[in-house]
Amino acid sequence: MNQRTRILIAVCIVLVLVGVVLGIDALRRGTRGPELPAGSVPIYVDGELVAGFTPDDLDQLGKTSFVDPVEGKTQEGWLLRDVLLLHVDEADLQPDTLITVSSSSREKSAQLTWAEVSNPDHMVMFDLSNKGTLKLVSVLEKLDTRDEWVQDTDKIEVAAP
Repeated sequence: MNQRTRILIAVCIVLVLVGVVLGIDALRRGTRGPELPAGSVPIYVDGELVAGFTPDDLDQLGKTSFVDPVEGKTQEGWLLRDVLLLHVDEADLQPDTLITVSSSSREKSAQLTWAEVSNPDHMVMFDLSNKGTLKLVSVLEKLDTRDEWVQDTDKIEVAAP
């Protein structure tokens, strides 16, 4: 075997290896779900990442507000119901579907049902904090005071009952 044949075989082997590595990488990316920009709040449905959003993405939604009865401050933002419906099919949400909104930095979470979230009278919504992060607020008894709010929200999980 001459030198030219050996070089040609080596180049073919390198090309095959590069193709295998790129193929495996493409497969892994396809199974991980969507790529999210930094600072996004991911939405998981039954453990699978389906989407994510940033506060800037919410500008396409209408805002709503209520006055916090304890401090008398206006809380203004976007209904969690509307945020979820941007990324999750409403047919997949039953009244007893559990929705967990959490903050890993504050080690806090709130668990609500779709019936609670979808009722506009409950005002389950995201408001922007002074730091520009999202906080979950509501007039529901379990979320109606500052101590119960989920500030610095960084994850939403939707789980079928």
